[in-house]
Amino acid sequence: MQEFEEYLTGKKIDAAAFKQHEPEMWEEWLQLFTEVHPNSFTQQKLFLINPIRRKYPLKEDFSAEKPEPAKPKPKPKFRIPPRPKK
Repeated sequence: MQEFEEYLTGKKIDAAAFKQHEPEMWEEWLQLFTEVHPNSFTQQKLFLINPIRRKYPLKEDFSAEKPEPAKPKPKPKFRIPPRPKK
């Protein structure tokens, strides 16, 4: 069951809310997930995953992970050779 919950987390679905509100579908999906490969499960439930994701979105903590701003790239310094005197 832990693998199924990790799979749902990877698909950005709140596993606890999904299990609480739709236990019949949860049990059906869990049984199928244990019988087939995760990629096969995804192909079989492809058009059902998005509505479930929208219904039970995973609430991520964005405050903990803030990406650092990109540092500007230093400009290369080219040395221009002096012009030859005529």
